[in-house]
Amino acid sequence: MASSIGMMDSAYFVGRNEILTWINNSLQLNLSRIEEAASGAVQCQMIDMIYPGVVPMHKVNFDAKTEYDMIQNYKVLQEVFNKLKIDKHIEVNRLVKGRPLDNLEFLQWLKRYCDSVNGGIMNENYNPIERRNKAGKERNSKVPQKSSKSLQANNMHNFASGDFASLVPKQGKASVSAASADVQALFKEITDLKLSVDLLEKERDFYFAKLRDIETLCQTPELDNLPMSIAIKKILYAADAKESALPEAQEYMSHVVNAGEPKEDEPEEGDETANEI
Repeated sequence: MASSIGMMDSAYFVGRNEILTWINNSLQLNLSRIEEAASGAVQCQMIDMIYPGVVPMHKVNFDAKTEYDMIQNYKVLQEVFNKLKIDKHIEVNRLVKGRPLDNLEFLQWLKRYCDSVNGGIMNENYNPIERRNKAGKERNSKVPQKSSKSLQANNMHNFASGDFASLVPKQGKASVSAASADVQALFKEITDLKLSVDLLEKERDFYFAKLRDIETLCQTPELDNLPMSIAIKKILYAADAKESALPEAQEYMSHVVNAGEPKEDEPEEGDETANEI
């Protein structure tokens, strides 16, 4: 079933809002963005819902924030896919980056697959909150005490928030408090830069989605060999990033148009008949 869901399947035309509503209703979550499902935990629980007991939920980390922790979740998911003979390779390296389009595409596929298994009907006997809580307790019981690395991370958090009292001796507090304002100013600048990056990424994703729509349209059998589609694909698939492919596309269109017009020294059909008369 998984291998039969191609890129032109109706599954990939399901919007973000519908995907988020499906996740939130099924798992009793409150996601507002597709990127929030990038950790792989949501996908694991979706499979756990349609195949109860197959997913080792105690290995799934719903609090995963680092790429390492996210990759562990996707390893669990891929192992379950292999066990269930689901022919689907997970592009882990792309998903853990949190890019909206990559995660949306995977969730669109997952919804299509889940709907094909249970006909879109949710398992009424499945309690997602209870399942998460139970799995979390089992996982935490197997996790050792905080390592020195975790303690170091907490100390860095205190440093970033301006709480230096627990990190420095009393005689150094005067100089530390003087530096606190500078540190917080730097963190504010970093926050502003992150917001700018987020906005740029959203704008990039918006235009990428438009280009992908144009590419999909040009690849439809009815339009694939039309001159305009060919010219557009010359621009889309241009390999040289430094030079614009527009002149080449314009030259191609000009050649096609000129090829369809009669030459000046050749009379058109009606004119030849008129001359004979």
